Amino acid sequence: MKFELQHTDPNSAARAGKITTDHGEILTPIFMPVGTVGSVKGIHFKEVDDDVKAQIILGNTYHLYLRPGTEVLKAAGGLHKFNGWNKPILTDSGGFQVFSLAANRKLTEEGATFRSHIDGSKHLFTPEKVVDIQRIIGSDIMMAFDECPPGNSDYKYASKSLDLTLKWLVRGLKHFDETEPLYGHSQTFFPIVQGAAHRDLRIKSAEFIANLQREGNAIGGLAVGEPTEVMYEMVELVNGILPQDKPRYLMGVGTPANILENIALGVDMFDCVMPTRNGRNGMIFTQNGIVNLRNEKWRMDFSELDPDGTSFVDHRYTKAYVRHLFIAGEMLGPLIASQHNIAFYLWLVGEARKHIVAGDFREWKDVMVKRVTTRI
Repeated sequence: MKFELQHTDPNSAARAGKITTDHGEILTPIFMPVGTVGSVKGIHFKEVDDDVKAQIILGNTYHLYLRPGTEVLKAAGGLHKFNGWNKPILTDSGGFQVFSLAANRKLTEEGATFRSHIDGSKHLFTPEKVVDIQRIIGSDIMMAFDECPPGNSDYKYASKSLDLTLKWLVRGLKHFDETEPLYGHSQTFFPIVQGAAHRDLRIKSAEFIANLQREGNAIGGLAVGEPTEVMYEMVELVNGILPQDKPRYLMGVGTPANILENIALGVDMFDCVMPTRNGRNGMIFTQNGIVNLRNEKWRMDFSELDPDGTSFVDHRYTKAYVRHLFIAGEMLGPLIASQHNIAFYLWLVGEARKHIVAGDFREWKDVMVKRVTTRI
């Protein structure tokens, strides 16, 4: 993987760059639709590619390991062959899921023992095993196995957690460097900065990771319960330490405003389930604010979902019609809203990139943050 830093904003830390992988180029800043189990929930890959215009999707090691399983994925020739997506894929290591979904988990120096949320079966994830699983998945970018402590973790817990994460990182990197890809395309390995909301722990983690000089780096353990202002403080702190010439991935974040503010702080890559999760529940994001389509006020509104000059789906659906689908329990409603939201997120980061290149990102961002946080 290669990263080229192409433009910087004169009034913020925002950057525009290009990531090159064997499965294609990614123009940053970028949003990655979440395809947890190998699919972007409710959306055909043709739509993800042609209509949404996604450049990269995210899969999850924990979920793919449990179902369909590594035997199926290896026999298929990796996730690209299995689901037919021919562009880049990033895989989360499964650390967050082990610690949030799995029951009866136990952490040791060796790794994390947990029970499947599907059938209760017992499993062990070690840093080495997680690398092996991601080799079998065949993702272009894989993540280090880490523990993601809650945002409000006290210092003692966060410090102990970080020490374990850094030990696991060293082992995972060693195993990655000693193994080879399985399907003829290259893979890269991102370490993850942790440390909860404690400045000295974040500095310790970021400095350790910066010294490794890997092809890219991630920031984890944010947007997990801490105040938004603390998230921004930690991102700014960490990005002041991580190398300028490597892409920075902020994991699991967030709202349109979160994304814009973190782009201004120097983040290049984002993912979040919010576009599809909120879409399935009737909430859509637009250039002028947030719309709850279930509200009675939209029953007779025949304007487009986002009438401000941009259609984010390939058919100009109206608010009244899509609201009708939700009220009627028709599955097409959540599908349209999900596709619209993901397309909006991709449009938003694409516009951010344009304004970074033009040199007026900060001014544009300040206006857009107010607009996208308005509840219509």
